[in-house]
Amino acid sequence: MGGRQLAWKVERQIGRHTLTIESGALAKQADGAVTVRYADTVILATAVSGPKPEHLDFFPLTVDYREKTYAAGKFPGGFIKREGRPTTKETVTMRLIDRPIRPLFPDGYEADLQVMAVVLSADQEHDPDILSVIGAGAALHVSDIPFREAIGAVRVGRIDGEFLLMPTYTELETSDIDLIVAGTKDAVLMVEAGAREVTEEVMIGAIAFGHAAVRQIAESIDDLRTQCGKSKVEAAPVEVDAELVAIVEAECLERMEKANFIEGKQNRQQTLEAMMKELFEKLATPAEGETEARYTKTQVVGAFRDLEKRIVRRHIVEGRRPDGRAATEVRPISIEVGVLPRTHGSAVFTRGETQALCVATLGTVSDEQRVDGLLDEYTKRFMLDYNFPPFSVGEVKMIRGPSRRDIGHGALAERALNTVIPDEETFPYTIRIVSDILESNGSSSMATVCGATLCLMDAGVPIHYPVAGIAMGMVEEGGTQMVLTDIQGAEDHYGDMDFKVAGTQRGITALQMDIKVGGISEELMARALVQAREGRIEILRKMLSVLGRPRPQISSYAPRLVRITIPPDKIGTVIGPGGKVIRALQEETGTQIDIDDDGTIVIAGPNDDAITRAREHIEGLTATPEVGKTYDGKVVSIKDFGAFIEILPGQDGLLHISELSNQFVKNVEDVVKMGERLRVKIIAVDDQGRIKLSRKAVLLEEQKKGAQQAQQKA
Repeated sequence: MGGRQLAWKVERQIGRHTLTIESGALAKQADGAVTVRYADTVILATAVSGPKPEHLDFFPLTVDYREKTYAAGKFPGGFIKREGRPTTKETVTMRLIDRPIRPLFPDGYEADLQVMAVVLSADQEHDPDILSVIGAGAALHVSDIPFREAIGAVRVGRIDGEFLLMPTYTELETSDIDLIVAGTKDAVLMVEAGAREVTEEVMIGAIAFGHAAVRQIAESIDDLRTQCGKSKVEAAPVEVDAELVAIVEAECLERMEKANFIEGKQNRQQTLEAMMKELFEKLATPAEGETEARYTKTQVVGAFRDLEKRIVRRHIVEGRRPDGRAATEVRPISIEVGVLPRTHGSAVFTRGETQALCVATLGTVSDEQRVDGLLDEYTKRFMLDYNFPPFSVGEVKMIRGPSRRDIGHGALAERALNTVIPDEETFPYTIRIVSDILESNGSSSMATVCGATLCLMDAGVPIHYPVAGIAMGMVEEGGTQMVLTDIQGAEDHYGDMDFKVAGTQRGITALQMDIKVGGISEELMARALVQAREGRIEILRKMLSVLGRPRPQISSYAPRLVRITIPPDKIGTVIGPGGKVIRALQEETGTQIDIDDDGTIVIAGPNDDAITRAREHIEGLTATPEVGKTYDGKVVSIKDFGAFIEILPGQDGLLHISELSNQFVKNVEDVVKMGERLRVKIIAVDDQGRIKLSRKAVLLEEQKKGAQQAQQKA
C-alpha cells in the first residue's frame, strides 16, 4: 500500500516547537502549495493565478481562510452540520494574511490571484492564524507567481516581563502583549497587537524580538524555494506613455497644485473630477470623423492619478499637508455625549471630516455572544460592531451586510477597549457598542475608539481608563521620511504607511500597522510611536474636558443587575423540581435570573425593588440556619406535640409544645394559629439537619431586656 508522495521540506526551531514547511505532496495542481505545522496545528496554503480580468484597473487579489471543525475533532454548531459563511475570526485572519503579502507584488501585476489557507489540524493551543500567514507567503514564494521575496510571521507574548515566542492560548490569558509581526528578512511589513497598557519602549522591544524570528522563517522559506521553487513569470513592466504624462501635466499641473489645498474633501474631489472630465473630453473622446479616441479612459485616469499622487507626496515632504497642518498636528475635534435620549449611552466624536456616532447598550448574561469555532464554545460579554455606510463618503452602494473591512475595523477597536472593560464582579453587564461612521476622511477606526470610550462613560460603565486612538502615516521621497500625525484620506491613499495606535495615558492597548512599500525599520516605528503618543495624549485631554469620568449611575432605561454567589449545592434548591421555584420567583418579581454552575447568580429587573425582593428570596432559600439566631417565622403546620415554623423559604423547624411559652401550655392551638408569624430562636440542629426552635427563649430575652430598660429609667 503506497503512502504520500515524497515532498520537499524545511524545519526550524521557533520558540519551543519545530516549524515544518512542506511542499509537493498536497494540492499539486495549484501554482504553489505548502503545509505548515507547528506542534499539532497544521494548515494547507495554496496560491493560484489566473488571467487578468477585463476592464479592471486594480490588483484583484482574493484571500480566503477557513477553519474546518474536523481539525479539532468537532461538529459544526447549529442545525446544518456544515461550515457556512466565514466567522468573524476567519474574516479577521483573511485580512491578516492579505496585508503583508499585498505590498510584495510588482507594480502592474494585475492577474486574478487567489490565496487560500485551510486549517487541517488544530491542537487548541496554538492559533493557526500565524501559520496561515507563513503558509500564504511560502506558497507564493515557491510558485511561479511574481512575488518578490520570502516573508515570515510570529506571535509574541510577554509574561512577567519576559518576551515569549509563539505563546499558547493559555499563556495569552496572562500575557500583557498579544503581538503579531510579519515581514521579510530585512524589514517589518505588518504589525497587529493587543496589549494591556504597555509602553512604547516595550512594544518596540517586542517587535524587534519577533522580527528576529521572522528572519529565520524567511530564510527557511528561501531554502524551500531553492529545493522546489518554480521559475517566476515575468511581470509586464508598467508602460508609461511619456506623451500622455506631458499632456496631463500641461493641462492640470498648475490647477492641481492649487486644488490640493482646497478646504473640504468634497470640494477638493469635485474640483479634481471636473478637471478629469475635461481630460476625458479632450483625450478619451473620438475626434470628429474618427472612430477611436486617442487614449482610453483608463489610461487618462492612470496618468491623472499618478500626477495627483506625485503632487501630494511632494508637498508633504516639503512640509505642506493637504489641509495645511503641521506634521504633528491633530485635526480639530468636537465631541457631544448623551445625544440620544433613549439609548443607554451615546457620543458623537468628530475629528476633521471624520465623524463616528457610537452607542452603548447594556444587557444581561443572556445577551452574551456565544462563539463556536475550533476552541471549546465560549461567550463574550463585550462586543463592538463597526459600520461604514456609503453616505459617509458621499457614495451610492448596495448594502450587503458588514464587509471584511467593517469586521476588521470593529475587531481592532474592540481589542483597543477590551483591556479597560471592568470585570463581571465589578460590573455584571453584557456590553455592546455600535459605531456608525457618518462622515469619513481617514482614521474612522480610531475615531471609533474615541467615540466608544465616551459612550461607555456616558452609559456609566466604570472603565479603568479612557482610551483614544490615532492613525499615523509616512511618506518617503528622495531619502526624506515624513511621519504624519492623524492622517486623512489622501495621505493614507497616497502615503506609504497606515499605523494605527490606541491606548490610555499609561500605555498602548492596540496596534495595527500596514506598509505599502517593502518594509519599515524599527527606528522609524519607534519615531512614529513616540509621535503617536503625543497625539493620543492631546486627544485624551479633549475627551476628558467634555466628560471627565464615567457617570455615577447607569441610564434609567438600562436593566438593573445584581450579582450574588450561593453554594453550588444549593443551586437545585433555587431552581426547584423542573424549574418550578425559579419560574415562580421570576413571575412574582418580574425579574430575570441566570444561574451559573459555580453558584454565581445574576438577577436582572426593571427596578431596584424587584431585584431586592428576588435577592432576599434567593438568600433565604440558600441560607444555612444558625444555632442561637432569631428568625421571623411562619406557622405552617400544627400538631399535638408542637408546631412547625418556616424560618427560611423551604426550611422549617419544630417548635415543641414545651418551648411555646414560658408558662404551661396544654393545647398548641391555644398559643399559635396556622399562618401566624412569630419570632423564634434556633436552639439546636441535630445530625440529620432537623431544626429545634424555641419561642420561650425569645420571650425570656424580651422580658429581661424590658426589665433592664425599666431599671435604667428608674
